[in-house]
Amino acid sequence: MRIQELISGVLAGERRAVARAISLVEDGDPGLEGLSAGIYAATGRAATIGLTGAPGVGKSTLAGEVVRVARAQDLRIAVLAVDPTSPYTGGALLGDRVRMQEHATDPDVFIRSMATRGHLGGMALAAPEAVRILDAAGYARVVVETVGVGQAEVDVAAATDTAVVVLAPGLGDAVQMAKAGILEIADVFVVNKADRDGVGEVVRELRQMLRMGAARGWDPPVLQTTALQHAGVDELWAAIEAHRDHLRSSGALEDKRRARLLREVEALAAERFRVKAAATLAHEPALAADLAARRLDPYAAAAMLVREAGAT
Repeated sequence: MRIQELISGVLAGERRAVARAISLVEDGDPGLEGLSAGIYAATGRAATIGLTGAPGVGKSTLAGEVVRVARAQDLRIAVLAVDPTSPYTGGALLGDRVRMQEHATDPDVFIRSMATRGHLGGMALAAPEAVRILDAAGYARVVVETVGVGQAEVDVAAATDTAVVVLAPGLGDAVQMAKAGILEIADVFVVNKADRDGVGEVVRELRQMLRMGAARGWDPPVLQTTALQHAGVDELWAAIEAHRDHLRSSGALEDKRRARLLREVEALAAERFRVKAAATLAHEPALAADLAARRLDPYAAAAMLVREAGAT
């Protein structure tokens, strides 16, 4: 499928074109620049929701429930499940998620798992591009589900309008979340599997951590859900929508998106320079020799690379 045909298909909301376009993102295909240029003007309309948490907290079930509530409101919704750590599981990540498969035949629901196979810069740069494709295709809500709570997952979840952090009793993940810096980027906290013992302790620990943190314009709510029983999901949806309303009314939504775009452009430029610098160093044995012989220090070598990049 040629790039122009792909662009037309994405803008028309054709599922096959959307799937193919996301594959281009995963692969770092050379046609990606043309695709981005062709769809960019049609983006910026979807509300994006990051869903992150440790394995086993029930994120996929909760994502399925969010889809159910969105469809009850006749909203088109997409779920992008990303795995920043694995280049192998992309095709199968959602294969056994029964709760998600309930929506698989709905033409207004798009579910896709994603891993980077060739995209320079990894998932932190690939995920925003995939989200823009879904946005351009007309999905009103895009849920980005991440695997784990490492720095890569935090970065992906933070690159959304509303970041939802999911925990569960008995997993001891609250401290892990704090160490990963997730407390700073979370807009809504959800303690899932709230029918288990220990839910009150997790809620108290979270609220204590929040009280110890810096003051924010938005006070993140701490909610309880039991997704398998459809309990608390309506309240979660209401909190997500309330956060979006807060961003809009305060003017923070556009500021947040603008800052995200600037960071993304900076990261893309830095990644391109890194690749160019690596290629230059590989083909400049004299430079490597000067560095090894202490005739040239690393700062001077870096300055030379910057000057060369600026001249080309």
